[in-house]
Amino acid sequence: MKVKEQWHLVPVGALGLVMLLLSGCMSGPDYRTPQPAALPGAWVGVEKTGQPSVVTEQPADLAGWWRQFNDPTLSALVDEALKANLDLALAEARLRQARAMRGVAAGGLWPSVTGSGSYQREHTAGVTPGNGSQGLYEAGLDAVWELDIFGGQRRAVESANANIEAAVENLQDVQVSLIAEVALNYVQLRGYQQEIVVAQNNLKSQQHTAEITRKLYKVGFDSGLDVANADSNAATTESQIPVFETEAQQSIYALSVLLARPPADLLVKLSPTGNLPGIPAQIPAGIPSDLLRRRPDIREAEAQLHSATAQIGVAVADLFPAFSLTGEVDWKNNQFGSWLTKTNRSFFVGPAATWSIFEGGAIVSNIHVQEALRDQALITYQETVLGALQDVENALIAYSKEQQHRKVLYDAVAANEKAVDLSLQLYTEGMTDFLNVLNAQRSLYSSQDALVQSERSIVTDLIALYKALGGGWEVAP
Repeated sequence: MKVKEQWHLVPVGALGLVMLLLSGCMSGPDYRTPQPAALPGAWVGVEKTGQPSVVTEQPADLAGWWRQFNDPTLSALVDEALKANLDLALAEARLRQARAMRGVAAGGLWPSVTGSGSYQREHTAGVTPGNGSQGLYEAGLDAVWELDIFGGQRRAVESANANIEAAVENLQDVQVSLIAEVALNYVQLRGYQQEIVVAQNNLKSQQHTAEITRKLYKVGFDSGLDVANADSNAATTESQIPVFETEAQQSIYALSVLLARPPADLLVKLSPTGNLPGIPAQIPAGIPSDLLRRRPDIREAEAQLHSATAQIGVAVADLFPAFSLTGEVDWKNNQFGSWLTKTNRSFFVGPAATWSIFEGGAIVSNIHVQEALRDQALITYQETVLGALQDVENALIAYSKEQQHRKVLYDAVAANEKAVDLSLQLYTEGMTDFLNVLNAQRSLYSSQDALVQSERSIVTDLIALYKALGGGWEVAP
C-alpha cells in the first residue's frame, strides 16, 4: 500500500528548505578502508645468498620488469600483446560498461521529463458522417524529480564509482597476468630449444662412440653387445628431440594467440634457436605492505567491498518515504490552428510523497542480503591479501633454492664431462668395459638437460615473483 499526498504551491519553498537541510543525510554505513591482519615486516624468503643474482629489500620498480632481461624479442612480444590481446580488450570493454552504468545511476539524481502527443477522431453514432465528427488534439509534458533526501541515489552512485575502480583494477590485473604469461611462454620456448641443442650435442657424441664400438667389433676387440648398447643409447637420446620440438612449437602457438594472431603466425620468427633471457643482478622485493598498493587484484577486491557497502545504503533508503516534485502541462483542443494557445493549456505542480508501509519484510530482508554480500566481499578481500602474501613467499623460496640447485648441477655437469672423457679413453685402450662409458654418457646427458631445466626454472620463478609483486603496470600518482 502506498500513501500519496499533494500540497498547494505555497508550501513548496518551505519544503525545499527542509529538503536542503536533510540533503546531507546518507542511509547505510559509510565505507571504511579494511585493515587486513597484521602484515609481516619482511619477507621470509629474502636471503642474502651471495649468488650472482640476489633478492634485496629495496623498493620494487616493477612497471617494466621484463625489460630487465635485456631480450629485445621478449620486449617486442610484450609490447604487441599489450596492444592486441583479446583478454585485455575484454577488460577494457568491461571498464567502459562500468563507466556507462555510473551514468545510469547518476541519472536518478536529476529530474525526468516526458513528452506526449496524440490525435483522436470521434464520430457520434446515428449522425450523418461529417456532421457528428470532430478531432481532438492533445499534447503534454510530465516532469518528476525525486529528491534524494535519505541518500539512496547517492549511495547507488557511490557503488557505481567503486565498480569503476574495480574495473580499472581488473584491467590492470589482466595486464599483469598477460605480461607474465607472454614471458613464461617465451622462456618455455627458449628452454625447449636449449634442450634440443643439448640432446643433439649428446646424440653426436653417442653416435661417435657407437661408431668406435663397431670398428672395434669388426677387428675382434669388442662384442656385439657393446655395439647394441651404444646404438640403443644414441636412439634413446634421439627419441627425446621430437618431444622437445613439439613443446617448443606449442609454446610458439600459445604466444601467437596471446598476441591475437593465428597459432602458426610466429613460427618463422621464433623457430630459430635462441638463448634463455639473462637474469638481472638484483631482484627487488620491497616489503609486504607494498602489496596493498602494488597488487591490482587486492585493489580490485577492496573496490568491490566498497561497492557492496554502498549497496547497503541503497537498500536502507527503501525504509524511508520518497519525496518528489511533480508537474504536468497539457494542451487540448479540437482545432489544430489554436491547439497550443494559452487558453487551451492546463497544468499543475506540487510535491508528492510515497512510502512503502508494508511489503512483507522484503525491504529488511534485502538489507540483510546486502549486508551478507558486504561480508562476503570482505572475506574475499582478506583471502586475496593472504593469497598474495603466499604467492610472493612461494616465488621467493623457489627462486632462492633453484639457484642452489643450479650451482650443484654445474658441478655435476663438469664432473660428468670428465667421466665421459676418461671412460672413453680407458675403453679404447682396453682398460675398462663399455658399461662405464655408457653410464658416463647417460649421466652427462641427464645432468646437462637438468641444468637447462634449472636455468629455465630460475627465470620462470623470477617471472612468478614479478607477477606476485604486482609488476607490469604503473601506480597512479
